[in-house]
Amino acid sequence: MSAMDLDAPVSIAPQIRGEQTNATILCCNCGAPIDGTISAGALCYDCVKTTVDVSQGIQREATLHFCRDCDRWLLPPGSWIVAARESRELLALCLKKLRGLHKVRIIDASFIWTEPHSRREKVKLTIQDSVSEGVVLQQSFEVEYVVAYQQCPDCAKSYTANTWRACVQVRQKVPHKRTFLFLEQLILKHSAHKDTINIKEVKDGLDFYYSARNQAEKFVDFLTSVTPVRSKKSQELISMDIHTSTSSYKFTFSVELVPICKDDLVALPIKLAKQTGNILPLGLCYRVGTSVNILDPSTLQTADISTPIYWRAPFHSLANVTELTEFIIMDIEPTGASKGKWLLAEATVARASDLGSNDRTYYTRTHLGNVLHPGDSVMGYMLTGTNFNSPQFDALEESNTYSSQIPDVMLVKKFYARKKKSKNRNWRLKRMARDDGDLLPKKADQEKMDKDYEMFLRDVEEDTELRATMALYKAQQQAKKEADEMSVVETEDGEDETPQIDMEELLDEFDELNVKDNL
Repeated sequence: MSAMDLDAPVSIAPQIRGEQTNATILCCNCGAPIDGTISAGALCYDCVKTTVDVSQGIQREATLHFCRDCDRWLLPPGSWIVAARESRELLALCLKKLRGLHKVRIIDASFIWTEPHSRREKVKLTIQDSVSEGVVLQQSFEVEYVVAYQQCPDCAKSYTANTWRACVQVRQKVPHKRTFLFLEQLILKHSAHKDTINIKEVKDGLDFYYSARNQAEKFVDFLTSVTPVRSKKSQELISMDIHTSTSSYKFTFSVELVPICKDDLVALPIKLAKQTGNILPLGLCYRVGTSVNILDPSTLQTADISTPIYWRAPFHSLANVTELTEFIIMDIEPTGASKGKWLLAEATVARASDLGSNDRTYYTRTHLGNVLHPGDSVMGYMLTGTNFNSPQFDALEESNTYSSQIPDVMLVKKFYARKKKSKNRNWRLKRMARDDGDLLPKKADQEKMDKDYEMFLRDVEEDTELRATMALYKAQQQAKKEADEMSVVETEDGEDETPQIDMEELLDEFDELNVKDNL
């Protein structure tokens, strides 16, 4: 038969039935018919899924590095990020840790719950990859991560010596620590110490260490905004690279606080007293804020000395609270003049140590006419017969104008008789974690520190304005129970006139933590 014979039979079955025109072969594994042009090694799709692993070359185990001090995770090569467990940030970190994952397409990724204390994180991944032309295989598998603890460089600096880059040296040359105790509460309330890597206690103050210069400058700005200070800056060259012209420095900020504290006896320079409202140059410091506030108890006249004016011609106090003398009010009569919480009164007092030995009394004017009554005890400064080594006070005695106005006694505050267990309070203050450094407190020094702290706590109880500037917290349940029992005993023994702090003024530490977490 010739090739052009029109009567020859022609197979038209495939065209009539509309079936596939590609070659069909049988799967070499199970014998199922498959398309031979797109088959992957003569295997059907079901056999491909059982024989081909698209996740080959992807890690099934990895390690995550976690810093327990700051709760951060290591993002190679040198970054540390904050991420909660089973969060999107931690999931992204886990995916970046896997080698070979960039060769496939990620369809889904999710955490599998693990015990929080197991130090394991499990992630379920679903990926797709093209096995051959027209064949895309999808597969799911699990990856297990081991959480390894590693300290980050920032936390390592806080536990290593000589790693700071900036230091703020806060100093005040006074014989007590009341100012630093108050400053500590201001720092805690405003969280001004959050960037410090170490706080070291020294002889006349505190040293705050920082890892960056701008953090130290920010802290100096905070101190300037809350108290009268003057600061100086110095720098020390650590290293220098002559090839890149880069240098490394250590910065030191010296901050000096005004050496005048609340309730100190102060003698102003006569020229300064005339410039600040012509006040009597001899008075009491009733408050130290952004300026030094002076009160004349005999007239209730006040004067504010700003920071630049004070440091232009600095002066020191004549006496501080450690030199107070106890007096007894024999007679007191208000004059009617008042200013704010003060009431001017004329009082006759006698030293508590003189009672029974002599009948010597002193006449004075005081600003405490609203709280003092006959028979009360009051703390004050004895001026008669006292020798003050001060050129300002000597100028007052030599002056014809002010020498006659110097009183015999200057009363400062009412003295409250306290019970033996007065330390059982229903409130408490937070303290900063600090390093004693090379100063190992002796027994006498420790007793002095405890005495200064007890004096500061009494000031907090007696002064409502002072309490408003700090955060007071409720004491623990056991301490509050002891305080309640003590109050019952004091009520049975006799009336206790010690000022008490209302529970509404106190903060609950657990409630404060919940508020911060919600924010």
